[in-house]
Amino acid sequence: MLEISLNVSAREISTKGTLNQKRKGGSVPGIYYAKGQEPVRFFVPVNSINPLVFTSETHIVNLVVDGKEPLRCILKNVQFDPVTDKVIHIDFQGITVGQVIQLQVPVMLKGNAAGVREGGLLQHYLHKLDIECLPRHIPQHIDIDVTDLHIGDAVHVRDLSLENIKILNAPDASITAVTHIRGTETPEASAEEQISEPEVIAKGKSAEEED
Repeated sequence: MLEISLNVSAREISTKGTLNQKRKGGSVPGIYYAKGQEPVRFFVPVNSINPLVFTSETHIVNLVVDGKEPLRCILKNVQFDPVTDKVIHIDFQGITVGQVIQLQVPVMLKGNAAGVREGGLLQHYLHKLDIECLPRHIPQHIDIDVTDLHIGDAVHVRDLSLENIKILNAPDASITAVTHIRGTETPEASAEEQISEPEVIAKGKSAEEED
């Protein structure tokens, strides 16, 4: 598990206007919380958190507030601006050795699916899985080998077996699958329609002539 240090500045409870001004200046408000501890509010430069937010790996963060003793935590939640997609708030959850924690871990697909060579399309439905484990067992990501997936094959949550990790998603949830590409059979169907359509029209005309 990769660890990263993040230097932040403590902040007081602020008004919405103050927070927006800080955001315009390149800082993002955040909060650290842990069981049995008072929440710690802070500001962090947006450039410092981008490597944590826009990544396919999970990190343990050593949060350093005003140079004090690091707080070990994980990224728990990120809020984005609905218009610009910029990060506007970030939450960290403290971790304690020996204490089970719940978090989301990215899913990485490995290999080239056989079904794609057969003309299928590889679909990736769940990009993250909700898991529960001890901090020392937190994976950077969960790998799924799709090499042997043919058209119609799928990988569900129930198909995974991860040592020391409990997956919290529904067992029947699909993670990835190889599906038929839409419209692949359309040309044949169209040809049949072109053949049968004149026959229907011809029969109709004959009926009118008989009347």
